[in-house]
Amino acid sequence: MNKKELQTALIEKLPSLGNKAFNYKQIASAAGITKAADKSNIPMVLAEMVLDGLIKEVDRGKFKAVLHSNFLVGIIDRNSNGKTHLVPEDGGEQIFIADRNVNHAMKGDKVRILLYARRRNRQIEGEVVEILKRARETFVGVLSICNNVAFVVVDNRILSNDIYVPLDSLNGGKDGQKVIVKMIEWPEKAKNPIGKIIDVLGNAGENNTEMHAILAEYGLPYSYPEEVAREAEKIDISISDAEIAKRIDCRNITTFTIDPKDAKDFDDAISYRKLANGNFEVGVHIADVTYYVSHNDIIDKEAYDRATSVYLVDRTVPMLPEKLCNLVCSLRPNEDKLTYSVIFEMNDKAEVLHSKISRAIIRSDRRFTYEDAQKVIETGEGDLSEAILALDKLAKQLREQRFKEGAIAFERYEVKFEIDAAGKPLDVYFKESKDANKLIEEFMLLANKTVAEHIGKVKKGTNPKTFVYRIHDEPNQEKLANLSLFIKKFGYKFKSTGKRQEVSSSINKLLDSVEGKKEQNLIETVTIRSMAKAIYSTENIGHYGLAFDYYTHFTSPIRRYPDMMVHRLLSAYDDGASSVNQSKYEEYCEHCSDREQVAASAERASIKYKQVEFMSDKRGQVFDGVISGVTEWGIYVEIISNKCEGMVPMRDMDDDFYTYDEKNYCIIGRRTHRCYRLGDQVSIMVSKCNLDKKQLDFVLV
Repeated sequence: MNKKELQTALIEKLPSLGNKAFNYKQIASAAGITKAADKSNIPMVLAEMVLDGLIKEVDRGKFKAVLHSNFLVGIIDRNSNGKTHLVPEDGGEQIFIADRNVNHAMKGDKVRILLYARRRNRQIEGEVVEILKRARETFVGVLSICNNVAFVVVDNRILSNDIYVPLDSLNGGKDGQKVIVKMIEWPEKAKNPIGKIIDVLGNAGENNTEMHAILAEYGLPYSYPEEVAREAEKIDISISDAEIAKRIDCRNITTFTIDPKDAKDFDDAISYRKLANGNFEVGVHIADVTYYVSHNDIIDKEAYDRATSVYLVDRTVPMLPEKLCNLVCSLRPNEDKLTYSVIFEMNDKAEVLHSKISRAIIRSDRRFTYEDAQKVIETGEGDLSEAILALDKLAKQLREQRFKEGAIAFERYEVKFEIDAAGKPLDVYFKESKDANKLIEEFMLLANKTVAEHIGKVKKGTNPKTFVYRIHDEPNQEKLANLSLFIKKFGYKFKSTGKRQEVSSSINKLLDSVEGKKEQNLIETVTIRSMAKAIYSTENIGHYGLAFDYYTHFTSPIRRYPDMMVHRLLSAYDDGASSVNQSKYEEYCEHCSDREQVAASAERASIKYKQVEFMSDKRGQVFDGVISGVTEWGIYVEIISNKCEGMVPMRDMDDDFYTYDEKNYCIIGRRTHRCYRLGDQVSIMVSKCNLDKKQLDFVLV
């Protein structure tokens, strides 16, 4: 060993010896240093380490480690490049943990680490000494049985070691099947953890199996508990005269729903009528889920755990039992339905003159798909054309006013698939937001805003009652400044400082100016990345993206639990109840925000799986694409014609040695200076399609 290697071996071993002092022979033995030449160099290396402050000599020839606060608790994080760090629970600098010191800890685990002394010009390092709480104990993988030995092969992004399963713990699983395995133990000296199979999902590659696997991978349920479904079946769907008498009766007013063509859970309807004074009455009617579901009953508890419906490519995993979401609460045409409604009186300038929030009963006259309603808007003809055209005109005015006040216009397309009965994707298409979509969107936004203002907007000197808000923080100033510098390279400018309205207006002008240009994808992507994520909270800070000071989610209680919370709080406060416990409701909000993100990840995973499946018979074909991501290990390319995304690995770009420029979102060839930048158009050939990893590999052509 050279001096540097010796120092590394000693500095990594000394902290694990505790607070005792040892002579150089004892230290050499503990570090596994046996060669005489190496041993003879140890005193000199130890002396240098004392001078560097890495260790201390407590007595003549006796040494011990200098520990940095000794121990630290935090969460394990593993970067996409495979490097492991500890994120301290109390904040502060991340601690690097070498692979040999991870000691069976996995991403998301809460652990205690032993800190090593900081070496000169090096980051702080540590070693996991205790796993306090596993982030997960169950994993999805493929069962492999060979020579009476069984392992579950798990996606190595989660766990790099296969899980050993004793033959008496297979639970009926067969070789090649997708299973859910629970990790039982991981002996200290063992390479592989030991587990047992708790569910068999089916044969790998089958559509149902793979969709269930995606849900299980993200800890989402893929079936509904029988006891909850049975409880839902007991619900009485009849509506008594006494209940009707408590509500506003809107059954004689023109009312309709507009939803996607495959929707069954119609949780919002719109009513319209022209008033004698020339103004318009517009009602936003929302399914009254909480009339049927009581707080903390078995259905409510399950809904809270789920917090949201999950929309995979070929199915909806509902938050509520099917009887409730598709039958009892769904605002189906020609059926009396109970609603929680916001009713507006508006003039022909779309100004709200008066609003009323009340429980109601409605009877929808017609169920429109978005395509049906769009046809009426475009042709001026069709069922309920007067109502739809009038509402479209009002919605456009509401939208225009919203942007004047500083709302940001991010227009994102949705990838959709045409699939056959077996779930195989036959085609890919893009769902764009048209006038019919925007009509519904604007009135839902208005209802949500009105409800939030009703509770949150109080007289000066009065504290508002605890409520559930949908908040969106202002962008980080540093991120906006970096965005401003970046877009200058393309000849664009925007105002990154100043009043909210000025900044958001400038962002909108930027997005308008890049539309249809080569760099559109690049600048839209970078701009979105500079924005914060919207979450639920009891601490209202407004919604930056919508330019609302008060905003909540009220309009989708069939598919979102926060909306159910809002319905209950709204009802309780209007009945004179005192404010609920804020810390408890903040906990509820955090749970719902977390589940929303998990559901979104599962939805993206299902899209990715279907994209890879769709491309699996197109290996060798050439497509035009746009660079959608740049990393130190390769570039991501999105095919223009179908929006399927894959990677060109850096290792396959053998025409030059490329280096990653993080600040400028590009890679640059060292010899040729060839640059591949986010947003550039390139031609690629499909080289690999890995369904298990949901991964497409491309090569540049």
